[in-house]
Amino acid sequence: MARVLVTGMSGAGKTTVLDELRRRGFRTVDTDYGGWELPDGTWDEPRMSRLLDRYHDLVVSGTVENQVRFYHRFHHIVLLSAPLEVLLHRVTRRTNPYGRTPEQQAEIAHYVRTVEPLLRRGATIEIDGRRSVSELADTIEVLVREGR
Repeated sequence: MARVLVTGMSGAGKTTVLDELRRRGFRTVDTDYGGWELPDGTWDEPRMSRLLDRYHDLVVSGTVENQVRFYHRFHHIVLLSAPLEVLLHRVTRRTNPYGRTPEQQAEIAHYVRTVEPLLRRGATIEIDGRRSVSELADTIEVLVREGR
């Protein structure tokens, strides 16, 4: 079993695929919820360290500035990606309110240009977030089950 980090831009499908993996019985943590992020938008590093110390079969999702400090603790870093127009379409239709305003959409476009290339460099695999949820979950499930 392996630890997998799923990262990507807002609207790429991270929460949706984690929901499917959780439904399939996998241990998941979506760091957008539950107090994993500090007020500065970074992960609570002591808490994340404790989580990774405790579990070796885990799928974590998130996109924060300090996630790179934990890359060595994951067997796979999965980048979910999609074209900007797809991301913007999705964020206007989801339950999470981020991405509905023109300012937030401009911020997402900026992050696609500036942050996504950094995520791509750190990723061990990139998956097209336009694939069906079941296909995405199947791919990540194989990574979790195969281990290293």
